[in-house]
Amino acid sequence: IPDSGHKYYLQFTTEDYKSGENAGSCLATVLYPKTKSPPVVTIKCMHTKDQKEIEEEDNRLYQKIRHQTKPIIGNNIPDSYGNIEPALEPVWALAVAGSGYIMWEKSTEDLGYFMAQVKSVKQWIRKDDFTEFDYTVLLHEIPTQEIISCHMRLTWLPGHPLKVKYFCASDNQGLEDGSGMESGSAAGILNERGANF
Repeated sequence: IPDSGHKYYLQFTTEDYKSGENAGSCLATVLYPKTKSPPVVTIKCMHTKDQKEIEEEDNRLYQKIRHQTKPIIGNNIPDSYGNIEPALEPVWALAVAGSGYIMWEKSTEDLGYFMAQVKSVKQWIRKDDFTEFDYTVLLHEIPTQEIISCHMRLTWLPGHPLKVKYFCASDNQGLEDGSGMESGSAAGILNERGANF
């Protein structure tokens, strides 16, 4: 598009990050502006799971987090062998969802990101029903192969948009808000098969 940037039309399938099962298919347009701003994404997905099933999975994940007797604290998720302790799977799921906002905002036509590891996570105890975590996540930058460290504060309650504020070591600006505008699911996190963004 003259004076705006390049626009891409994509058709792709999605899969559940945990089970690897097909979770649906999507059609999307992605406009990478010439300015240094996040890509403009329009997306429509047909999910294989119905909304009620997604809500139930979210609630199961939420209850696992809420029924902890003390705040969740963890390091190096997954470990050097690729293993994730079952007790830390809920915070890993939230990290995948939250880091997706960072990767989307930092991506350009020439740079993409994958979350490599949760370096550390700490849960904050709140008086309301929301769950809140501080993360340090490591993002793998493609094609440079650099590892970018980002601090992420994540707040979530099923049925509400995931709220993410973050700061990455390579950024010169302050805390950024990468929150979603729509309700998101932390249980059925979807990754594009063979895509970098």
